Amino acid sequence: MDEKKTAILAEIPRLRRYARALLRDKDAADDLVQDSLERALTRLDNWRTGENPRRWLFTIMHHLFVDQMRKVSRRGGNATVPVEAAENLPSAATQQDSFAVRDILDALEAISPERRAAIMMVAVEGFSYAEAANILGIPAGTLMSRIARGREELRGLLDDAARRRTFRIVER
Repeated sequence: MDEKKTAILAEIPRLRRYARALLRDKDAADDLVQDSLERALTRLDNWRTGENPRRWLFTIMHHLFVDQMRKVSRRGGNATVPVEAAENLPSAATQQDSFAVRDILDALEAISPERRAAIMMVAVEGFSYAEAANILGIPAGTLMSRIARGREELRGLLDDAARRRTFRIVER
């Protein structure tokens, strides 16, 4: 039993990275990770000893994420930030590299959650197409289509962002 818990604990950094990429909100991502770990620990007997828990944990997290998105869409809710938290909001960085990172994160946020999840599973988390399709509960062809369309959409968004940065407003 301790071996299973130790293996699960080792996956927390990957779970947090994926949750933050999906939600773009540190607190909401941490809540999703906590909910995923809680569910995993209550259903520990569903995981086979000797297997890597990564796929199992990401499947749990994905299902919880989809459930959250459904709840939000039913309520029609928008994410809000309390006025008290406004002073803790990050400010724009001045480094040139941060522009590219911000553009990529903004572009990822702009694409649909389904495409973002597919791209994150394969490109960031390193799952094979078959593993990612299994985790997301979709056929491999659908996953490949989401990745291809997501990448194309990202290219377009990033090209637009690069063009906007090249224009300068000149005062007379």
